[in-house]
Amino acid sequence: MGAGVKLTVIGCSGSFPGPDSPASCYLVESDAGEGTTRILLDLGSGALGTLQSFVDPLAIDAVFITHLHADHFFDMSGYYVMRRYHPDGPQPRIPAYGPNGTAERLARSYGLPLDPGMHEEFDFGVYDGEPTRIGPFTVDVARVVHPVEAWALRVTDGTGVLVYSGDTGPCGPLVELAKDADLLLAEASFREGGDYPEELHMTGREAGQAAADAGARMLVLTHIPPWYDKELAREEARPVFDGPIEIARTGATYDI
Repeated sequence: MGAGVKLTVIGCSGSFPGPDSPASCYLVESDAGEGTTRILLDLGSGALGTLQSFVDPLAIDAVFITHLHADHFFDMSGYYVMRRYHPDGPQPRIPAYGPNGTAERLARSYGLPLDPGMHEEFDFGVYDGEPTRIGPFTVDVARVVHPVEAWALRVTDGTGVLVYSGDTGPCGPLVELAKDADLLLAEASFREGGDYPEELHMTGREAGQAAADAGARMLVLTHIPPWYDKELAREEARPVFDGPIEIARTGATYDI
């Protein structure tokens, strides 16, 4: 890969795996440091299998979990097995960042005692609003609105800037985090005109408005449930955002 941030969509289906994609997972790579640094943004249901088609999962340097809904973190259980019981022996611990309670939830998800849980496989960190550095990457976070503690992520290697909304309703912190981003990867789970709970997800139009308000250069719509026509999300976003708009799909890559 060339210089800059490279995004590969591993999973983009909203709320549960669909026929053409697992749930949320995004591979982000940079050659700006020594060698290639690879991080994952979320590792949701079904994503670990698909990930193996694009990269050796043991080459991942860190995982960032946006929130503790199964479609964003549940394949960490399989990843734990891979790292702990690999034929070459237990793999070195790697950083795993998430909301409060991530380590405990992962232990319970696999029926492990809380001590040691998965602490021998992952070096857990909790978001506190401060930047995190992994190789050439700096990852900034913002608390967004969702029924559980949820965070949006801003990733840069000093060249391109990627912002990932995670799951959120429309909110100011997402817009602030996404200021002047080269690419905003934004969820668009809802359709305009529907009777939905507040502070849960965004429509395509709301994602487009966030991109416009932030001055983002490109919008990629993601986390669209299998029961919706994905193109409708793009149609909703177009009137409010005049930059390039794409629909996330497994295997799509973006050089940022």
